Amino acid sequence: MSIHTPQRILVAPSGFKESLSAEVVASAIAAGIRRVIPGIQVDEYPVPDGGEGTAAVLAGTTGGELMPLMVTGPVGEAVAAHWARLGGRASGTAVVEMASAAGLRLVPRDRRDPGRTTTAGVGELIAAALDDGASRIIVGCGDSGTSDGGAGALRALGARILDAEGRELPAGGAALARAASLDLRGLHPRLGEVEIVLACNVHNVLCGPGGVARVFGPQKGATPAQVEDLAAALDAWAALLQRSAPHAAGLDVRGGPGTGASGGLGAGLAAVLGARLAPRFEVLLHPSVAPVDLNAMIAAADLVITAEGAIDFQTPKGKVPAEIALRARNAGVPVLGLAGSLGAGAPAVHDIGIDAIASILTVPMPLEDAVEQGEVLLRDAAERSMRLILLGSALSARGALAVAA
Repeated sequence: MSIHTPQRILVAPSGFKESLSAEVVASAIAAGIRRVIPGIQVDEYPVPDGGEGTAAVLAGTTGGELMPLMVTGPVGEAVAAHWARLGGRASGTAVVEMASAAGLRLVPRDRRDPGRTTTAGVGELIAAALDDGASRIIVGCGDSGTSDGGAGALRALGARILDAEGRELPAGGAALARAASLDLRGLHPRLGEVEIVLACNVHNVLCGPGGVARVFGPQKGATPAQVEDLAAALDAWAALLQRSAPHAAGLDVRGGPGTGASGGLGAGLAAVLGARLAPRFEVLLHPSVAPVDLNAMIAAADLVITAEGAIDFQTPKGKVPAEIALRARNAGVPVLGLAGSLGAGAPAVHDIGIDAIASILTVPMPLEDAVEQGEVLLRDAAERSMRLILLGSALSARGALAVAA
């Protein structure tokens, strides 16, 4: 009996938020595949999505350099962050990974209040890239622990945000309820010389029922009352930006695509600095940044395996597995999606081209244990999936023989 065994598999995952980098996820899945088919060709493509690990991935693939820097963290304490100076044909481009300075993993669980956290460290990273001579700065948006509308980053770049009495507001999104005016005279002098692009999920908007306070506030630790206070504060911030920011003309600050990126960082940087808000994969997988042709890698594969921390109703809205599935569907290549958990609405991913999904968990376990055992769980899940794929191939071959007989 002849069994069709995949000869080449592409592993193209995102990282698992607050747990595993995309590189580690890809390596673990590849190891599980090779347990079942030792000689198979496995191509690994950790997908940069703007969140954790983006700067490291792009520094590595372009022959660039990761630049460490101590910055102000999301709760106001110093944290070790980094930005990337890209190499090769991307020379002159800097990648600022906002999560390295203001990510949710940097906010202690007992201090999670998105009305108080700040993006100041993101502005400090941008300033470092400016001082280094970058001609283009890509800000990767994802995995944020903040909802300050980018106010902290703007302050770090020299802006002053004032109340009606002319006093500077304290850090955090909640304080923006009192925002009355902007003083931009102290902005970094090189800001007008560089192109700033935010690689973001354009489905995220600043205000309204689908705004960042209501959609992501609870995930970042806000109570229902805090969510409503933060939503009102971001409404006030949007109004100030719309009437006073130098680049707000023609920009829908409240509901424009990407304005809600990273807790409203998109709105603040677009309206004040003129940053361009662009679909993250359009930016991060563009040939000027990514030296490897992902579409060609997909077309060359018999199977694509992607992964993320949770597959649920949000996955089709611009997440890595959705992007991979859409490209694979165009190439006619089947896709398997692995996830730390399968949440509400997970079956909807079949409509975008993910043929099968599976959780890496086999028994209920505390989140802390799942995070600690993440690599092992991924290897085991990949092995189980490959055995099921081979079983399906065997059944298909048996059926073909029966028909022929």
